[in-house]
Amino acid sequence: MGRNYFGTDGIRGLTNAGVMTAAVAMKVGQAAGTRFLRGSHRHRVVIGKDTRLSGYMIENALVAGFTSVGMDVVLTGPLPTPAIAMLTRELRADVGVMISASHNPYQDNGIKLFGPDGFKLSDADELAIEAMLGQELALAPATDIGRARRIEDARGRYIHAVKGSLPDDVRLDGLKIVVDCAHGAAYQVAPSAMWELGAEVIAVGVQPNGTNINAKCGSTHLELIKETVVASGADIGIALDGDADRLIVVDEKGQTVDGDQIMALIGTQLAARGDLRGGGVVATVMSNLGLERYLAGHGLTLERARVGDRYVLEMMKAGGFNVGGEQSGHMILLDHGTTGDGTVAALQVLAALVQSGKKASDLLHLFDPVPQLLKNVRFGGGKPLDDARVKSVIADAETQLAGKGRLVIRPSGTEPVIRVMAEGDDAAQVEKVVDAICAAVQDVAA
Repeated sequence: MGRNYFGTDGIRGLTNAGVMTAAVAMKVGQAAGTRFLRGSHRHRVVIGKDTRLSGYMIENALVAGFTSVGMDVVLTGPLPTPAIAMLTRELRADVGVMISASHNPYQDNGIKLFGPDGFKLSDADELAIEAMLGQELALAPATDIGRARRIEDARGRYIHAVKGSLPDDVRLDGLKIVVDCAHGAAYQVAPSAMWELGAEVIAVGVQPNGTNINAKCGSTHLELIKETVVASGADIGIALDGDADRLIVVDEKGQTVDGDQIMALIGTQLAARGDLRGGGVVATVMSNLGLERYLAGHGLTLERARVGDRYVLEMMKAGGFNVGGEQSGHMILLDHGTTGDGTVAALQVLAALVQSGKKASDLLHLFDPVPQLLKNVRFGGGKPLDDARVKSVIADAETQLAGKGRLVIRPSGTEPVIRVMAEGDDAAQVEKVVDAICAAVQDVAA
């Protein structure tokens, strides 16, 4: 069965169009509620959201859907995605929901679902819910309709859990930190957690108005935090995205530290303490070859999953790893949570900074990235990667890069685009092979 609703990270789209309407959200609540009705206990769902204007609409539609099939609803208000995963487990809920479109602009929204274990749903559960979206589902008798209530201490619970990811003797005294919350879900909890640990915090992106989430701020727009770090003389900057499941770090000079460098730091530090499991780190096919070489120099492996944090997590669970992530900043630390958590990962970086006594620019740039180039080629139809001419050009590129680089070619899952990425020690050669493949795809797709 094909997927008409669920993508690689839940359901997402333009609000009030396609799959992201109040009617669809109510149906998702009914279907997910029905899927997770099990046993004779009183069933419960935890629903959180980021700060988008449409969050009110989607939230109320989901409440209607879940309560109509007999589930009680616990509402948390704006909280990071990992907080909802945590509270789903803590409250012994049967399902958790996060209303967010992550780093997308405010016009989009999305629905992410978690099982009772706090992990994102399996393919089997998502497909079962998809099938139910086209059916008439049984509603609860009038006597069994669910109730909804809001818990007022959700933020405090999450802050407590986040701080608990560090040893009790670790304090952040003496650190001046800029944290950019993207006017999103972490606008209260991330600055508070860092301040409570002793840091001097300069918070930006903490005035959400429903339409400014991710707008020229956060982990995908680094100009604001770079300027603020340098102008304020801060030691480091932490940039989160709209639902705070990813981060990008900025050092005291305003230089970017991406997810690959963060994985290198956390992975090797855990290995040095004997706490790294799996013998390495899980990343995606997009992570830089420099990370792979750096880890190999420390006797560690880099396992590569498909693009998407859910695929990273699947490989981590299958191989017994406890550190994984993406170059874009998703950091999954299974010792501390079940999904990506930008704030928890940030605290590991900040603790390392304090313990090392080094400047961020000295601590966090652990390897020189190999020159990497990504280009997208749009095509009109068909399967250009199956064409013999394209295959020949790709084979030639692989021969040229053998032992010196890497080639990743993949079709987009959401649009008619081929993504061509190459990396290698010779930047000119990388550009040459990428351009040759793009040209070949364009020729056969014309």
